[in-house]
Amino acid sequence: MAECGRVQQLLLLLSLCLLTVQALKPLPGFGNVHPPAAAMHQQFKAALPNPGPGNNAAAAAAAAAAASSGSQSRRSTGWKLAEEQACRDDVTRLCPKHTWTNNLSVLECLQDKKEDTEIAADCNHLLWNYKLNLTTDPKFESVALEVCTSTMLELKECADEERGKGYLMPCLVDHRANITERQCHQYITKMTSIIFSDYRLICGFMDKCREDINTLQCGSIAVGEKDPHSQGEVIACLERALVREAEQKDNQIKDECKKSIMRVAELSADDFHLDRYLYFSCRDDRERFCENVCVGEGRVYKCLFNHKFEEAMSEKCRNALTTRQKLISQDYKVSYSLAKACKADVRKYRCNPDTSMPRAREARLSFLLLCLESAVHRGRTVTGDCQGEMLDYRRMLMEDFSLSPEIVLHCRGEIEAHCSGLHRKGRTLHCLMRVTRGDKGTVDNLCQTALQTLIQSADPGADYRIDRALNEACESVIQTACKHIRSGDPMILSCLMEHLYTEKMVQDCEHRLLELQYFISRDWKLDPILYRKCQNDASRLCYTPGWNESSELMPPGAVFSCLYRHAYRTEEQGRRTTSMSNGEHLTRDCKVEVQRILHQRALDVKLDPELQKLCMTDLGKWCSEKTDTGQELECLQDHLEELVSNCRDVVGNLTELESEDIQIEALLIRACEPVIQSHCHDVADNQIDTGNLLECLVQNKHQREMNDKCAVGITHFQLVQMKDFRFSYKFKMACKEDVLKLCPNIKKKADVVICLSTTVRNDTLQDVKDQRVSLKCRKQLRVEELEMSEDIRLEPEMYDACKKDINKFCSSVAYGNAQIIECLKENKKQLSQVCHQKIFKLQETEMMDPELDYQLMRVCKQMIKRFCTESDAKNVLQCLKLNKNSELMDPKCKQMITKRQITQNTDYRLNPVLRKACKADIPKFCQSILGKASDANELEGQVISCLKLKYADQIPRLCAEEAAAQEQTGQVEECLKNNLLKIKPEECKTEVLNMLKESKADIFVDPVLHTACALDLKHHCAAINPGRGRQMSCLMESLQDKQVRLQPECKRRLQDRIDMWSYAAKVAPAEGFSDLAVQVMTSPSKNYILFMIALAVSLLFLVGLLCGRITKRVTRELKDSPPCH
Repeated sequence: MAECGRVQQLLLLLSLCLLTVQALKPLPGFGNVHPPAAAMHQQFKAALPNPGPGNNAAAAAAAAAAASSGSQSRRSTGWKLAEEQACRDDVTRLCPKHTWTNNLSVLECLQDKKEDTEIAADCNHLLWNYKLNLTTDPKFESVALEVCTSTMLELKECADEERGKGYLMPCLVDHRANITERQCHQYITKMTSIIFSDYRLICGFMDKCREDINTLQCGSIAVGEKDPHSQGEVIACLERALVREAEQKDNQIKDECKKSIMRVAELSADDFHLDRYLYFSCRDDRERFCENVCVGEGRVYKCLFNHKFEEAMSEKCRNALTTRQKLISQDYKVSYSLAKACKADVRKYRCNPDTSMPRAREARLSFLLLCLESAVHRGRTVTGDCQGEMLDYRRMLMEDFSLSPEIVLHCRGEIEAHCSGLHRKGRTLHCLMRVTRGDKGTVDNLCQTALQTLIQSADPGADYRIDRALNEACESVIQTACKHIRSGDPMILSCLMEHLYTEKMVQDCEHRLLELQYFISRDWKLDPILYRKCQNDASRLCYTPGWNESSELMPPGAVFSCLYRHAYRTEEQGRRTTSMSNGEHLTRDCKVEVQRILHQRALDVKLDPELQKLCMTDLGKWCSEKTDTGQELECLQDHLEELVSNCRDVVGNLTELESEDIQIEALLIRACEPVIQSHCHDVADNQIDTGNLLECLVQNKHQREMNDKCAVGITHFQLVQMKDFRFSYKFKMACKEDVLKLCPNIKKKADVVICLSTTVRNDTLQDVKDQRVSLKCRKQLRVEELEMSEDIRLEPEMYDACKKDINKFCSSVAYGNAQIIECLKENKKQLSQVCHQKIFKLQETEMMDPELDYQLMRVCKQMIKRFCTESDAKNVLQCLKLNKNSELMDPKCKQMITKRQITQNTDYRLNPVLRKACKADIPKFCQSILGKASDANELEGQVISCLKLKYADQIPRLCAEEAAAQEQTGQVEECLKNNLLKIKPEECKTEVLNMLKESKADIFVDPVLHTACALDLKHHCAAINPGRGRQMSCLMESLQDKQVRLQPECKRRLQDRIDMWSYAAKVAPAEGFSDLAVQVMTSPSKNYILFMIALAVSLLFLVGLLCGRITKRVTRELKDSPPCH
């Protein structure tokens, strides 16, 4: 075995102790084995090369002590253990020959014998008495005083110890880290191996623990089953009992003995040779794993700890190491390296244990880690060596759950039921985390608290490498997805969360990550970046305790809930307030971190403590089968009305936050990445979103970059928004005051939109000067109306009324792009009454405001940009109709315009311009019907019939037959066309002329003529493309061709149209100067008109000439007049 630092000079120097013994008591059967003082003195002098002043002093003191003993020697050459008959054979067999002359070397050799070798019982007894006399003789202390002269001046507490009681050596051992005197340090180090080889030689140990040894039967183990000389198993037995007591809360060991046990463990922390039981248990493992590790300062312990779960590690050594680790977890000073590295920091940040209690709370490893981690998190300086030691022991806690007595005590049932056989490398701990998440069962509250405490102590959020199970599971993901981040950086965990459920994530890493994040999400302090950026805000706004303190009044997740309420403004009476008093805002850095956490938590409802707690029942009731990623929250949103009150509130608040910052929906954002990059990158780059990104995604829902997953996610969120207008952030912020004033007690978004839009429409129709709905609300209302027009499901009332009709007529049509609505329009005559009513009202609204006609605006988008950029939004259809026959008109748009023209001509109410021109007649002649009307009932047919009759009254005998018809198929319009010359209102006359002009261009916009000539079009004009009057020209040519026989009704209607067009030409006003010139030149009174124009010009010339002469004469007179004096 390579023993680093073991030099011959040390062995020779430490033979000082041999000179301190004046006489050994006779051993039964062995005679006098006391080494003569003179011989010992000679041996020391011969062994000590070139002694300096200090060495001479020590040698002189030793010689004096030996001389004063008065003992007589048996051998003049010096007494040697190797020459004693009881041990001669064992020394010859086990010890190298060069050690035979040095009693301490022989003693060490025999004590460190191999486990499978035996030494004679008589030799054991001789060695025991030899060591006992060494440690109990007062002259032994005298030599220590001589060798450690300078040290005793520095260590007052050791100098004051009572002599002859065996207290001096333990005191020097305890302070050996502070001993700078080289000889003294080497002497004390060597003597500790003698003291700790047997528990009975430790100061006061036997007196304090005798009763506990007997009670626990730690001294009754057969000699053959343990090391017979060191009896290290007695201490190991007591240590195991102490650990078991902490895990079972069963006080069996007296406090004095507990203190002694921990003291022994603490004193043996430097050199693993001093823990005799562990030394013998791990001797082979040390050779296997730590051959080149130097002894001292706990280095061998740490090396063995790091290899504890290796397959080649023996079970006996593993158990001994675990016991030692458990003692460290109860008192951090049992770890020499940790106590030494962190000594200054412990004193600086007041993490010192309470010295009045041997195992006080402050002495626990967890308390020390929490105290120092608190300093690190607050930005204080902790030495690098100390942080390195903390990292090692935090990793140790995460690797082995059994090092936490609370987990062993409170989680025993869960471990046996769910996690047996997973002890190594942190697997049991992660299994318990998974059970706590609810993935494998339920967990007791005490067990969950113990887990939370352990994770806070280990603080794996600060460095993922602390969690060995996570580190191994996620190594490949970190190397690919997070390689740009420095190893050990806290942002690694955040990076892993950002790649959760992506193709780079592996399943094992996903599970370990979610298990850890479950606990981090319940204690905001476990996210070091969040804590660093928000600790001041949390202290100021949320009254939080310190990092290493806990508060039973602060439930899990409460601090973060407080932070995000301040990040996204506070909630008051169902609406958010934008104004806050000074000092209540989060800092920008903190708000960014809060948003980051919200984005990550949205990936799994179990990462939101408040949501999981309040919605546990509803999740089981409504969403037990929704186990895929992100489905649970969507399910809760779908069943919002059915949720219990508390759950409904928390889901509503979360949905409200999502509407403001849709990036919280991380899965949706990933799915929509192509659309965002192509169309929404400007708003997506903003750190603080205000609903702009969601609005952009909705507006670009049908771009070619859109995929099904993104479209479904956006549509789902739109459907959720219909449940409450507050779920649409921009709409809520723009219209909250208008809603309170005009639509109180209305919650559903669709109802709020209808209420506000109805108010806007009424104010517009009545030409109200001051609109009741504010301008900013009207603008956002327009956005909401346009979004709702895209999908019938966003119009809940219409969707419910037409569900059966959709299944019947439009089952093969996909939702979105207003395709279902268009399908229902095409089948309007076959629809049920209630659905027909809704569709008719929709068409009426769209005709009044073509911008709400989603299909028209989508199909004709480019044509609108080309022809109607200067037109008002409500005149878009009219503009398109005027440019319908342009050579640049898109065929698909032209077809859509034709459809809308046909629709307009089926009912006058669908032609808003005509309706407005005749609006005075409705209240004048149909007031009785309007007076009986209510908002709940539609006046289908009643006002129409009334107007038909009044038209008949105004135009006697001209429209009686048409007015009697109940079905609106353009008959009223046909009546008006037939009696064009007798219509008095100019605006009404102009609209009729426009209808005639349109019908001449396309027969489809004239439903009466089209119906009458349908068969003739099929037989004679089937090959003629519609538009630009081509089919109308075909019918006119057929009418003049005597060989072609048209249907009588078609022939009659065509002749009527010819007459109407001639009438229209007579009464139609000129639309421009060229039109006026053409009318004058083609008029029968052309000569008269031209004469009158010439006469008017001549008169104007003469008047001008006359006025010019008069002004010229006045000017001359003024010039000739004398000047004034």
